[in-house]
Amino acid sequence: MPTTENRAYRKNLASHGLLYLGFEEHEIWVVNLSLTGLLAELKVKPQVNGIKDIFNALQVSPIVDFYLPDMRLAGEAEMVRAEATPHGFEIAIEFRNLSYDTDNLLYSRRAYRKNMTAPGHIVFNDTDYAFNTENVSVDGLMIRMLGRVEVPDGTVAKFDYKHLNLEGEVKVVWIDHDDISTLMGLQYLHMQRDYIKGIPNFSHPPLEAG
Repeated sequence: MPTTENRAYRKNLASHGLLYLGFEEHEIWVVNLSLTGLLAELKVKPQVNGIKDIFNALQVSPIVDFYLPDMRLAGEAEMVRAEATPHGFEIAIEFRNLSYDTDNLLYSRRAYRKNMTAPGHIVFNDTDYAFNTENVSVDGLMIRMLGRVEVPDGTVAKFDYKHLNLEGEVKVVWIDHDDISTLMGLQYLHMQRDYIKGIPNFSHPPLEAG
């Protein structure tokens, strides 16, 4: 009697990408891909505690960020299986939050934006405003505030964002409003932008096979 396999169709392919795990970007080689997830080989840097560190990171959180440049696909996924191999790990991940890079943001060398909702504070004209982030990158924040907040583009303000231990100054790059809130794009000033613990960069091409 014929049976029907429940899992989604998987396409075999040879493609590369990056996975953000344990506060580091790791090279991956995709074995196969489906609408719900992928199977890949994770290359581990040759260090004594490399494998142990990977397993420890997975114990803290199975949610990882990934970037597949060939498919212009990035986002968050859940690690559902990891098995040690002679060269690293074979991993299976299920997609949780996808961003299709239709406007070439990553290809134009702008940093990956991680969807993240957490509270913070920003000061405009000596008034403290509470906000929630919509997304976060190594370049800046997208925030939403209740009510209508009017400030011109280019305004510099002090902010703090305890979720990632960030504080300092930001510049308003753009602003938009709806009926109940203000959406704002902010760029960090006077901060090291290449590294924020917990946020991948993904703005450089993955390593070549070797």
